[in-house]
Amino acid sequence: MKGRQIVLGRLFGRDAAALMQDGQLEDLIVDPAGVTPLAPGAICRAKVDRLVKGQGGVFLRLPEGARGFLRDRSGLREGQSLLIQISGCAEDGKAIPVSARLNFRGRHVIVTPGIQGVNVSRRIRDAALRDTLVQLGESALEGQAEPPGIVFRSVSAAAAEAEVMTELRQLLDLAGAVLADQEGLPELLLDAPEPAEQAWQDWADPPPDAIEDHPDAFEMSGAEAAAHRLLGPRVELGGGAWAEIEALRALVAIDVNTGSDHSPAAGLKANIALARDLPRQLRLRGLGGQIVVDFAPMPKRDRGTLEQVLRAAFRTETAETVLIGWTAMGLYEISRKRDRIALSRLAEPEQDR
Repeated sequence: MKGRQIVLGRLFGRDAAALMQDGQLEDLIVDPAGVTPLAPGAICRAKVDRLVKGQGGVFLRLPEGARGFLRDRSGLREGQSLLIQISGCAEDGKAIPVSARLNFRGRHVIVTPGIQGVNVSRRIRDAALRDTLVQLGESALEGQAEPPGIVFRSVSAAAAEAEVMTELRQLLDLAGAVLADQEGLPELLLDAPEPAEQAWQDWADPPPDAIEDHPDAFEMSGAEAAAHRLLGPRVELGGGAWAEIEALRALVAIDVNTGSDHSPAAGLKANIALARDLPRQLRLRGLGGQIVVDFAPMPKRDRGTLEQVLRAAFRTETAETVLIGWTAMGLYEISRKRDRIALSRLAEPEQDR
């Protein structure tokens, strides 16, 4: 269908949510239960296990016997308890990346302990509305000895004031309860949101044209077929061109091919098509870390054009991404935060059946 569509249902035998735009799969959230003990976004009490001077961080003991790695060792000692939030994913046998900066996300508001101030999304441009939201935040923080920070999300612009304040006070109470529970053994204090809840939080702006929530929603919307295609390496780029995306243990390797098109501009056209779709492909496949792209052959003078397309494509991505540049061998390097579990791992239970 045309327009923006949220699909809620089951995928790979798991609860899932999909965002479709004009019939194309744009984002995907799948419940990681059974694949990882702690999903990104979960808040835990952890214990400092070992300081690592050479790496500038510490290894932590997490709930369920998991290990975490925090890239900040200032003021920490072995055996100390601290609160952390799962910030990414790790391969089997590696420590889970975590952050000591907590955030409590709602649909309209984000509460950030340790980072003071009341802020409003830049997408809200109405000066009077911005002032109103700031006043709401300041009034909610009155009387707190160590007030947390507050960020009003863009969707709060279209919400009733009472609805925003109710959610804000609930998040402030939740944050206060979690922060007061710092001492003790490693324990999960707040689990990551379910797919439907996360979709409600992150895909509400702009409002969807339709919400499909029934047992056959994924199949009927085309989201299921699109997700299954992502399990293969091939990406069609149009005009006979294609790319192959393969996730290896050390890096993600991408190869671009022009196919039967041998015209002088074939390489640049195929490369631009891949560059425009690359953020979506990495997001949906749950891939990150070191990414190496072997673009199709093209004149060196066209590299600047291709880099402009890449920068524009990644500009709106929420995952931290660094476009490193060209190697001596003519490959292009990208570093992307591993903020999701690889889709191939989430599909393994179904494939095993």
